[in-house]
Amino acid sequence: MIQYNKNNDVLNTVNRGTPAESGLCTLCRADCKGKCDTWMSSLKGRKMLYPRDFGAVTSGSANTNHLGVSYNNLRIQGYNYGASGLGSSLSNEPDDCIFPNVCLETEFGKGVKTKSKVPIMTGALGSTFIAAKYWESFAIGAALVGYPIVIGENVVGVDKASVLENGAIKSAPELDRRIDCYLKYYDNAGAIIVQMNVEDTRNGVAEYLIEKYGDKVVIELKWGQGAKCIGGEIQVASLEYALFLKNRGYIVDPDPSDPTVQSAFKSGAIRSFARHSRLGYTNRNSAEEVEKDFMGSVEYLRKLGYKRITLKTGSYGMEALAMSIKYATDAKLDLLTIDGSGGGTGMSPWYMMESWGVPSINLHSKSYEYAKILADKGEDVVDLAFAGGFAREDHIFKALALGAPFTKLVCMGRALMIPGFVGSNIEGALHPERKEKLSSNWTELPKSISEEIGATPEEIFAGYFEVKNKVGADEIKDIPLGAIAAWTLSDKLSAGLQQLMAGARRFNIPSISRDDLFTANRETEKETGIKYVSDANDEKAKAILNS
Repeated sequence: MIQYNKNNDVLNTVNRGTPAESGLCTLCRADCKGKCDTWMSSLKGRKMLYPRDFGAVTSGSANTNHLGVSYNNLRIQGYNYGASGLGSSLSNEPDDCIFPNVCLETEFGKGVKTKSKVPIMTGALGSTFIAAKYWESFAIGAALVGYPIVIGENVVGVDKASVLENGAIKSAPELDRRIDCYLKYYDNAGAIIVQMNVEDTRNGVAEYLIEKYGDKVVIELKWGQGAKCIGGEIQVASLEYALFLKNRGYIVDPDPSDPTVQSAFKSGAIRSFARHSRLGYTNRNSAEEVEKDFMGSVEYLRKLGYKRITLKTGSYGMEALAMSIKYATDAKLDLLTIDGSGGGTGMSPWYMMESWGVPSINLHSKSYEYAKILADKGEDVVDLAFAGGFAREDHIFKALALGAPFTKLVCMGRALMIPGFVGSNIEGALHPERKEKLSSNWTELPKSISEEIGATPEEIFAGYFEVKNKVGADEIKDIPLGAIAAWTLSDKLSAGLQQLMAGARRFNIPSISRDDLFTANRETEKETGIKYVSDANDEKAKAILNS
């Protein structure tokens, strides 16, 4: 097993827990006081692109351990001439070919194009309580920056204030809150995507949304995710709430209606209950049966009035991957998110998360292969988003290039939640009267902020004044600091991605190519189809030498 360093002396970052390949801790805490790369980037922004203490240091790369098959073993090409993807207002002269002129805008969709200011989107933020606690930061940050955010499964079902009658939603205050929060700051880029599973379908989520919000909402069908191979899960610490969820039709473990379990809970032997969703397609026994069912679901949603429909699939294996790409293409869906193992979640059985499914690099490599098979047959392949353990700008570039030209977005789960956590904690420390509302975990700023960065929002967040300029001096008072942190992190990711793209001479997202990567070992070459580092462009090199 590859071990990743906890400390980065060059950037002055440190992981509190065990770091994953993404650079995030395997267990990311909402109350964390720092200082991983993503945590610091949520405050310092693009300053975190560079080594610390300029003028007093030199630095050198430590990334020489290229073992196994992973995204870490994809390396990014740089070129010494040319420029592609320049906008019509730009020339190929050096004054125009500068990294700030790299365009990061992207779009996805078939009948209706959905634009995004940057090529990222959130993972599904559903019924886990952490999503509800920090939603304002997540949603307002996404809306201000202009990237899509996904409301995950089961939000209506777990909401005790929602009203369901005869399989129809009469009231869904938590779902409404999330959608309205995003739409308030939506500025014609990004999207609010609402995901549905088995229970959501039964509860009439699609019917409720189309009637209330129309085409303002994108609907997403869910096949799975990379973190687990069973349905969505949460834990509750209340017997009353567990009984409520069971009465709502969920699987609750242990059974809260069992008198023995109730006695164990009252004595303290059992302290929480796990709520589970159902598996899909259990009554289907072949790919053909799944296809018929899936196409029927899509047709039903279109009849309801949905113009934009997406699909999220997990790391099941090659048959399911091919099914998702083929059926989504045939159904003319707007986006297919492919989530590899190695991604995160709010709750999953730990050893399931550790040992099930196809790792992201393998799954995404086959996604390109399968999409190209369809494209070579003349089919208009569904737009793809890759997910599964991404946190940095180099991850974004690699994922876009590996799946090019089919990948339009990179789905980032935990990384885009961290600014919500740290911003809310800072706001609660600075304004104790807001602490409970914001789910802030701090009573004072930690030294990692107060002594190293600053003591006011204007000092702490590199993106504060950009957000103020966008929303105005009056509105900035109502913007959660978690949203400003999201803006700041996005600015760092954007600047870093622009620099990588400029070095590869790619000045817009569609110009990114698989040729912009090479592999650092033969194993990764075999799995990805990307040429080994010393073989890439070797023929061109020898042609020069032999000319």
